Amino acid sequence: MKKRIIYAIILLVLVIAVLAGIKALQIKAMIAGGKKFVMPAETVTTTTAHSDSWDSSLSAVGTLTAVQGVTVAGELAGKIVNIGFQPGSLVKKGDILVAQDVAAEQAQLQGALAQVQLTRSTLERDKKMLAERIISQADYDTALAQKEQAEAQVANIRATIAKKTIRAPFTGRLGIRQVNLGQMLRENDPVVTLQSLNPIFVDFALPQQQLGQLKVGQTIRVTSDAIPGLSTTGRISAINPLIDADTRNVKVQATIENALERLRPGMFVNVAVGLPVRQKVLTVPTTSVLYNPYGDSVFLVVDAKEEKELEAKEAKASKVPGKQPGPQGPPQAQTGKVLRQQFVRLGEKRGDLVVVTSGLKEGEVVVSTGVFKLHNGQSAIIDNKLAPNFQKAPKPENN
Repeated sequence: MKKRIIYAIILLVLVIAVLAGIKALQIKAMIAGGKKFVMPAETVTTTTAHSDSWDSSLSAVGTLTAVQGVTVAGELAGKIVNIGFQPGSLVKKGDILVAQDVAAEQAQLQGALAQVQLTRSTLERDKKMLAERIISQADYDTALAQKEQAEAQVANIRATIAKKTIRAPFTGRLGIRQVNLGQMLRENDPVVTLQSLNPIFVDFALPQQQLGQLKVGQTIRVTSDAIPGLSTTGRISAINPLIDADTRNVKVQATIENALERLRPGMFVNVAVGLPVRQKVLTVPTTSVLYNPYGDSVFLVVDAKEEKELEAKEAKASKVPGKQPGPQGPPQAQTGKVLRQQFVRLGEKRGDLVVVTSGLKEGEVVVSTGVFKLHNGQSAIIDNKLAPNFQKAPKPENN
């Protein structure tokens, strides 16, 4: 019995040893295959980092407001007997919008006019009698006061009639009607909104550090995501003398032409304040940049031989005595061109381009598309047949 157990243990050990040997051979074969593996070259599109001269500008987000804008409301209570406008129409200053019932006031006006006529006649007669000393000065003064009171009553009734005829206070575009024919209008009930749309104000804020670069009359450019392709200019008309204590921003107001009335109060727009100084910048396409939390980078396309010489120099300069070089990565396909990942600092963006403030030199060749799938040291094949046309102010046809 003991011999059988010993034989079984020996057999089990032999089986484990055979399996371990087979697995070791498999791992050795995989390591050898990995060392011989050649990473395929990646086909890329390229562009050259080039210098350009850009207009200097200050960017901000603004809100459009009407030069004049009110909600027309009724001053006095009364029944609406006529509505003289169409919603959304253009009206001129003084046009009648709503007429209220003034029948009672018209009747009172006739009586007040008759009273004025009577007091005037009485005053003329008392004036002659005063000259002949038939009446006293006090009687004449009483007649004069009665005449003035009667005229004041007429003026009051006429003012009431005028207030019940609601007119446009200025030329502008009407909004949606908020009253109906026959409705009893109360004091301060809204009738319709009225906005003057041409020209129009744009209000925006800039940091206090940029206050010295602002002045009245300075040119601005306005664009809006709500109206693709819209780009219009205006001028700064006012700078608030008070700096906001919470945000440390200065409020600025500019006036822009709006003849087609495409811009409406309440819209937000992008504002660029033009500065007289032009700046020289180094630009690459935005699609060339690989954005990462630890830093933005681009891929340079360099000569493979030069890259190996550079790596050798760097390894020699950084070599520590007694320290062996680390394992090398898999060999690359020999195409003559390899990719080098270069970290950069970015600046302003305009259209398809972005400014590189450091990390890149003019004339260096960078990959323009598909950088998310590339690796440092990877071989590259350049093919620019389908390379996009990058522009500072693109105008896509499918806008």
